Amino acid sequence: MSASAWTPDRLGPAELWPPGEREPLVSDSLDHGEVTRALVAPVEGRPGKGWWIAFVTAVTVLVMGFSLIGWTVYKGIGTWGLNRTVGWGYDITNFVFWVGIGHAGTLISAILLLLRQQWRTSIARAAEGMTIFAVCCAGLFPLIHMGRPWLAFWMFPYPNSRGSLWVNYRSPLVWDVFAISTYLTVSLLFWYLGLVPDFATLRDRARGWRQKLYGWLSLGWDGSARTWQRYEKACLLLAGLATPLVVSVHTIVSFDFATSVIPGWHTTIFPPYFVAGAVFSGFAMVMTLVLLTRRLLHLERFITMRHFDFMAKVLITTGLMVGLAYATELFIAWYSGSRYERFTFWNRAFGPYAWAYWLMVFCNVVVPQVFWSARARRSELVLFIASIFVNIGMWFERFNIVVISLHRDYLPSSWSHYTPTLVEVGILIGSFGLFFTLFLLFVRVAPVVALHEIKHTLALQKEGAHGTH
Repeated sequence: MSASAWTPDRLGPAELWPPGEREPLVSDSLDHGEVTRALVAPVEGRPGKGWWIAFVTAVTVLVMGFSLIGWTVYKGIGTWGLNRTVGWGYDITNFVFWVGIGHAGTLISAILLLLRQQWRTSIARAAEGMTIFAVCCAGLFPLIHMGRPWLAFWMFPYPNSRGSLWVNYRSPLVWDVFAISTYLTVSLLFWYLGLVPDFATLRDRARGWRQKLYGWLSLGWDGSARTWQRYEKACLLLAGLATPLVVSVHTIVSFDFATSVIPGWHTTIFPPYFVAGAVFSGFAMVMTLVLLTRRLLHLERFITMRHFDFMAKVLITTGLMVGLAYATELFIAWYSGSRYERFTFWNRAFGPYAWAYWLMVFCNVVVPQVFWSARARRSELVLFIASIFVNIGMWFERFNIVVISLHRDYLPSSWSHYTPTLVEVGILIGSFGLFFTLFLLFVRVAPVVALHEIKHTLALQKEGAHGTH
């Protein structure tokens, strides 16, 4: 289908709409057949030039990153810039960054589903897929940080030849293993369950081996009323299970720091602080992905500017929460009377890494304020740039927490400066290559927007337009 056929007929800034008329979530000129054909076209058709450029770039970056991981395993952790004071650097910073993004995806989809928010329908599938791929990226870093990744099975308790040697349940690393594996399992179930009706649609349209593959993935879906009822109950059950799980899992990740005695880490604000930051960074990454997907796959009629308006409002809300957390940290450091806490936060703001601290504040607190403007919330360029800035800011937030709190500890004689090596920077870039490679493959095997949810939203719009219930 040509790009001109995808041009939306009723999209634009809010001021172009007649007074009293609300912009629909989905272009109301569509019928169900058009929805199906349009959303399965990226799966059934040949990939376009834009997809190939993005895919080749992502794979190239991925190969570079994994080559550097192989070099790290071969030569040892000495290839990184870690030293006797800063034992955690880019590796744990990247881990917490990707875990935050991964936790936000299912949280976004699950909470909006429980709250019956119709605007979730066009972004939920991308958010759920983002969760899986981000957790895959996050799992890499503790694995290679161990130094001996081939011994990773030691982190799991199971009957073994080591006799009574079990994992240390007081270790935050063990907490992370259990938290991530549990969350990944629930997120995979939630994501896959939402794909089953769409796999059935692809099964009915496919031929040959593709029909057999989608027939196996659709689990015998027959589309009956009873099947739909059970499907909706299962979705609500998993959403209700995923929501508290996400909050608890990211709280456990924050305990990696909060249970220590390091100034700047030993604080009770970390659990809610980390959860709010996860939603903030997750919505920013979803916005980045949806903006790119909307352009590359020509989904303007299904992902409208009204969706971005809602996402921008969530960004400014969570941005204010993150800003409040920053201010609370400063207040606690002053009010505690601890000279070590006061020095740590003074060092963050005015020490050798002050540039990283103020970049974090600018990206996470100042940039989202642009969304107070309705015109900014409906500008693709502003949305894309702001989402990139937020992603950068949230990575530097983790850098500030990890590195700046460590490089000057209780003993001035052991103070040191951490400088990442090209190997660490390359592995960070390679993790983005893994993330985007998986996402680009995903849009080729399944609709990136849920067919049945779009059709339901379209039906509700048309019922509302005719004044029916």
